[in-house]
This record gives sequence, structure tokens and C-alpha cells, in this order.
Amino acid sequence: MLLRQLEYLVALARERHFARAAAACFVSQPSLSAAIRKLEHELDVPIVRRGQRFEGLTPEGERVLLWAHRILAERDALRHELSAMRGGLAGTLRMGAIPTALTAATLLTTPFVERHPQARVSLSSLSSREINQRLASFELDIALTYLDDDALGQVRKTPLYEERYLLLTPHDGALAGQPVAHWAEIAVQPLCLLAPEMRNRRIMDEYFASDGATAVTPAIETDTVAGLYAHLASGHWSSVISHAWLQMFGVPEGMRVVPLENPAHGPRVGLVIADRSPEPVLSRALLEIAREAGVREALDDLLATYLHPVLPPADGAAQAPA
Repeated sequence: MLLRQLEYLVALARERHFARAAAACFVSQPSLSAAIRKLEHELDVPIVRRGQRFEGLTPEGERVLLWAHRILAERDALRHELSAMRGGLAGTLRMGAIPTALTAATLLTTPFVERHPQARVSLSSLSSREINQRLASFELDIALTYLDDDALGQVRKTPLYEERYLLLTPHDGALAGQPVAHWAEIAVQPLCLLAPEMRNRRIMDEYFASDGATAVTPAIETDTVAGLYAHLASGHWSSVISHAWLQMFGVPEGMRVVPLENPAHGPRVGLVIADRSPEPVLSRALLEIAREAGVREALDDLLATYLHPVLPPADGAAQAPA
């Protein structure tokens, strides 16, 4: 059994098409097909369901695919370990992030690449379910996700920050002048929120319900933070946002942020890696960055600049934050 055969199998499972898989591996389709048939012969199991086109993997093939991901991940980890021993960490760190934490990823990836200029980061926006699956199948090295997710398997967790929720509303909105906002009050505003299938929205729905707002019906729902902000820029809608989103999007002109009374802190967000030994060197390097980056403090400081902006000096005298 050759590593090349496992690479072909992984490509075929990903592309679900023999010709596309062959193109992705820079080989001819007959060469790829022959290599997988040889792998089936060597393992003495059928791996691919064959018809006039690719029809998926057999149960044995799914098991072989899992081991293929694992073996190739260990191969890559060995290469990365050896590159570090030669004096320069190299290779690609495969990182996933839930969409609502993606805005904070730059606080880690930028210093990582600056410290290790020969290394690269492949960052994917994934649902928490996809992150769990890809960590389990060794398709990800590390992920930025909710740490309180019961579906997380055998992983090691590194907390980074707790989500803090804010009302983002037009400056002339009904709640704009309040020192704090309540979930029940927000529920009756013209709302744009994330879609119900997203974990962040489900968490918010629990807070709405705990404040007596059991039927929240936003006029606009979207599955991306960027889509949400695109609507907020119109000045017509209000939304509940995580303070981490300020890192990328800030506060649109004509809007203001209002803190919520409860909860003071939401669910924890952090890094997770598969519980394996030895720990992959690229993942270990990012965890070292995370321990130094002060993500929680950086996001809290950013939040403070929006909640307590420094006013411009009047008559040459500096003024304290509002």
C-alpha cells in the first residue's frame, strides 16, 4: 500500500467524480482508477461502489477513508516536525472556524504567519457540526469553535474568550438612548438576525425565551455575519451581535451599540485540537501564539472603545471618555 493510493482515495471521496479527482491529483483518470483497484486488491475489500459513474464508498471504503485521512495527517505531522528541527517551521495549518468566531481568527493567524514565515494557514468557515466531523476524520488540524458544544469528541480545549452580546441599533431607534437593553424589548424591534440553524442564533433564542420573548420573528435572516452587516448598514434594522464581530465590522455609521442586561458573558469560544500524541507541531505553534495573544483582552478593549468613545476635545481641553 502506497501513500499515493491513499491520496487518490481522499481526492475521490472529496470530488465524488473520477475525472475531477484525477485532475486534482495531476494524474490521468486510468492511473487513478488503477491505483484504487490495486488498493482494493491489497486490502481485499471493495472500496468504491461502481456503476456508470462514482456512486460513493462501500462501508469498508468509508473505514479505509478514515484511516487514509489519519495516515496522511500523521505523514504531514512528521514532515512539519522535521522542518521545525531544521530550523524553520513549514507546511500548511488546516484551520476551521465557526462563522461567528471567524472575525477573531486574524488575532491568531496574523502573528502565527509573522513568526513562521515559511508556514501557511488554510482557514475554512465551517459549522460546528462540520468542525466536529473534520477533526474526527483528521481533515482539520485545529478549529476555533464553541467549547461548550456537547457534540465535541475527544479534543483538547484552549479557551480564548466569552461571547458578549450587544444590541446594534439605529441611532434614532427606540432603544438607542437606553443605558442597557433587555431581550424582550429587542424582540419587538425590526430585526435582522442570523439564521435559526446557526448555533449562535440558537443561543440567542434561548436568551430571548428566558426573558419572556418566545416568538422572535426577524424580518431578515442570513447565514453569514457579512450578510447581516450588509442589511444593518441601511439604518433600518437592529440586531444582536457578538462583540467579536466588532473586530472586523465595527459599528456602521448612524448606529450605536447598547449593552444587554443579561447575560454578562455568553458561551466560551476557543481552540480545539484532536486528542492525539504527539501533538502536531503546527497546531502546537498556534496554541503558543494563542497563549500570548491576549484575545479576550483585545476584544474587551475594542468593545470599550465603542461603549465609551473618547469625545473630541472642546476649546482645546481634552475630555474624558463618555
